[in-house]
Amino acid sequence: MEKKKVVLAFSGGLDTSFCVKYLSEEKGYDVYTAIANTGGFSKEELANIEKRAVELGAVRHATLDIEQEYYEKSIKYMVFGDILRNGTYPISVSSERIFQAIAIIEYAKSIGADCVAHGSTGAGNDQVRFDLTFQVLAPEIEIITPTRDMTLTREYEIDYLKKHGFEADFKKMEYSINKGLWGTSIGGKETLHSEQTLPEEAYPSQITASGEERLKITFEQGEIAAVNGRPYADKVEAIRAVEAVGSKFGIGRDMHIGDTIIGIKGRVGFEAAAPILIIAAHRMLEKHTQTKWQIYWKEQVANWYGMFLHEAQYLEPVMRDIEAMLVSSQRNVTGTVELILRPYSYTLVGVDSTYDLMKTDFGEYGEVNKAWTADDVKGFTKILGNQIKIYHNVQKRNEK
Repeated sequence: MEKKKVVLAFSGGLDTSFCVKYLSEEKGYDVYTAIANTGGFSKEELANIEKRAVELGAVRHATLDIEQEYYEKSIKYMVFGDILRNGTYPISVSSERIFQAIAIIEYAKSIGADCVAHGSTGAGNDQVRFDLTFQVLAPEIEIITPTRDMTLTREYEIDYLKKHGFEADFKKMEYSINKGLWGTSIGGKETLHSEQTLPEEAYPSQITASGEERLKITFEQGEIAAVNGRPYADKVEAIRAVEAVGSKFGIGRDMHIGDTIIGIKGRVGFEAAAPILIIAAHRMLEKHTQTKWQIYWKEQVANWYGMFLHEAQYLEPVMRDIEAMLVSSQRNVTGTVELILRPYSYTLVGVDSTYDLMKTDFGEYGEVNKAWTADDVKGFTKILGNQIKIYHNVQKRNEK
């Protein structure tokens, strides 16, 4: 009888390594592994992941390069929206998972797979992101999740692999690190305790710079266009250029505390020099080039966009509607922002833009009025205060 074909979302870690062996040897599937690279892996790392998949018994391994798609369909809008979940976290790994899930299920459909599998546990967000995306895009394909369904321990998985002739260095690392184009998450014993924080050595990017360094980021209609005067047609490379400058100062480190999709509180450390610097510069440029109501309403919809993205709702059609507004809001967000970088911190210096709403003939704040007279302001203030004056007049009358 012909074996069933399953596509496994494979990272090369312990959980997905176990899944390859278990699904092929215990369940009798033809296992096809696939990794969707959103910018977190080097060529050498991808080659090692493929080698491991084959050694474990995969029929075939595929590397799906989706860096550009991830930028065009996610990062771009997160910058437009200045999205930081709970005012802190640039939705790094969580946004990547959605696009990895989309790529995996599309690959599964393309090779005629009967099933799709992932190695998520039952205690986090990723299980929902993968399951929901798979269900929406391919409801006819069965979803298999051995790690979650069997409530497996790390020790059980290591023992199982050893018994089945696969030896590897699965020694439990002190910190769990998920590196990506839009930031790196770090989990460890400290993140499990509310009163603790990560030590310096837990961060992958160590501080190598001292003193100060100037950084200029240029935007064209909201998109990063140049770094320190060097133009970038490839926005992914522009992000990497900012990361290279900012990470050596240890900028973008923080702790994210938030509500998971399944209802429990989650806590994770992260470093994200490029996202933090790009969003800070972009927000400052918007303050100069957008009206107060553009800024206000964009903040409202952007907050929902970030929440929906984090909670696996990317395929909800309202997301396309919000994206259309975000694009429209960026038509005048063009100019250069200068920053000063120091170890652990940065300062926003200023903005140079032809769309700067401060550069007008109407007046200079706190200095000179050019488009109205003193009497104009006196009359305006009288009318503006009518509602408040009426309220206080009635209050006094009723207090007698």
